[in-house]
Amino acid sequence: MSFVFEPEPRVTLPIKGSGQLFPVRRVYCVGRNYAEHAREMGHDPDREPPFFFQKNPDNLLPIPDGETGNFPYPSKTEDVHHEIELALALKAGGTDIPVDQAMACVYGYAAAFDMTRRDLQGQAKKAGRPWEIGKAFEHSAPCTALVPAEEVGDIGDRRIWARVDGAIRQDGRTSAMIWNIPETIAYLSGLFELRAGDVILTGTPAGVGAVTRGQVLEGGVEGIGTLRLRVA
Repeated sequence: MSFVFEPEPRVTLPIKGSGQLFPVRRVYCVGRNYAEHAREMGHDPDREPPFFFQKNPDNLLPIPDGETGNFPYPSKTEDVHHEIELALALKAGGTDIPVDQAMACVYGYAAAFDMTRRDLQGQAKKAGRPWEIGKAFEHSAPCTALVPAEEVGDIGDRRIWARVDGAIRQDGRTSAMIWNIPETIAYLSGLFELRAGDVILTGTPAGVGAVTRGQVLEGGVEGIGTLRLRVA
């Protein structure tokens, strides 16, 4: 058997302090998983069941430590927003994973931005259509290298923040998630069969906002890493 054309290389994420690479299978994102962010988007933050959308694996844009990456301003939009998130990467999966076993599936963590074409997402919402046009465009998930879970320890209460041109925009704690990490993994595994290589973006705190060409965007998660981007 042969391919009709040469396939694209496998999407991978670097692992901090290692020459190894993490092979990415799927990218899931949790919507409105911080109460204050739910309020700023005009929604009730009561603990309703979580919902999910997906980005494509090749939307991930790893930024090396200490470097300023380029985020190309995407097409067909005039309202691109930053959303800083804790990302987790799975080394194992399954279906209907119990909450008390979910953390055993986690390989490591990264800080990531869920960049969003907010105007296109808003249009899709009003029309009752999927969000991918606003969420799953090229370079829409800049991220740091992964840090193995055993080097991180308890991730349950870490500062998560973002600033634009030096001014703080988002400043929260991972403890403010409506659905915490093991609950998120357990719930998602009831909807999809999770596998090693899956990446989950766990939601963003309040303070999301627009970026414009030429601005410098920074964000990070305490004990995980910081990424720095210039909006190109």
